[in-house]
Amino acid sequence: MFKWGSVLLLALACCHPAQAVAEPMTERLRVEVVRTLPHDPDAFTQGLLLHEGHIYESTGLYGQASLRKVDPETGRVLNLLALDPAYFGEGLTRVGDTLIQLTWKEGLALVYDLDDFSLQRAHQYGGEGWGLCFDGEFLWMTDGSQTLYRRDAQSFELLGQQPVNFGGRSPGALNELECVGDAVYANIYRDSRIVKIDKASGRVLAEIDATPLLLLSEQPWDGEAVLNGIAYEAETDTFYLTGKLWPLLFQVRFVSP
Repeated sequence: MFKWGSVLLLALACCHPAQAVAEPMTERLRVEVVRTLPHDPDAFTQGLLLHEGHIYESTGLYGQASLRKVDPETGRVLNLLALDPAYFGEGLTRVGDTLIQLTWKEGLALVYDLDDFSLQRAHQYGGEGWGLCFDGEFLWMTDGSQTLYRRDAQSFELLGQQPVNFGGRSPGALNELECVGDAVYANIYRDSRIVKIDKASGRVLAEIDATPLLLLSEQPWDGEAVLNGIAYEAETDTFYLTGKLWPLLFQVRFVSP
C-alpha cells in the first residue's frame, strides 16, 4: 500500500539543508589608557618594541629614517643610528642579541647588534617591507596586503604565508606587528583599529578600537600622522601604542567595551 506520510518524511530527511556551522564571533575590545608618556613628535614611527625597560623604534621617511633606543619614561633618545638617505625604515623586531629592521622598497632586512647598533649583515627579500615581529621561533612579516608571511629567523628565508580572514571581509592593509603568544597584533594602515590574528589560521580573533587615542594624541590629522606602533609588556599584560609624528606614547590595556 502506498503511504504518502512515509514518502513525505523521507523527502524531508533527504532534502533538509544541513545546519551551517557558525564561525566564532570576532571579539570587540577598546583601549583603556594606563599612562601617557612623551614621544618624539619628529619620529615617523614604523616599528616599535619593548626590551628590558627600553623602547626600540624604527622610523621612516627618506633622509630621516633611523633606528633608536628610547627611555619611555622621558622620551629621551639614548642611541640613534641614522639610515642611509636612500633607505626608508619600516618594521622592527628583536631576535636574541640582534635587531632586524625592514626597509620599505629597498628589499633589505638590516640586522644590527642590539647594544651598539653596528650593522652585522643584511638579508634580501622581494616586495615591500612593512611590519615585522618574532614569536620566539619564526619571523612574521607584512607587505601592505592582507597576508602574513612566515620567515626563518636566521636566514630570512620565506617559509609560508597566511591570508588573514576577517569574517569574509578584508581587514585592510596590515602594517606594524607585535607577536604575543599564538597571536599577531597588527595595525591597519590609516585606520584606528588594531586586529588580533590567530597566526595558525589567519582568523581575526579580536578587533580593538583605538579611536580615543587619536583624540588624545594632540596630533592634528594630516593623512600621514596615523596610529602605528605596537609594543607588548608581558609583566603587566599591557601594550605601548603611538603613531607617526605623535608627541605622545600610550600604555594601554585591551578591555571589553
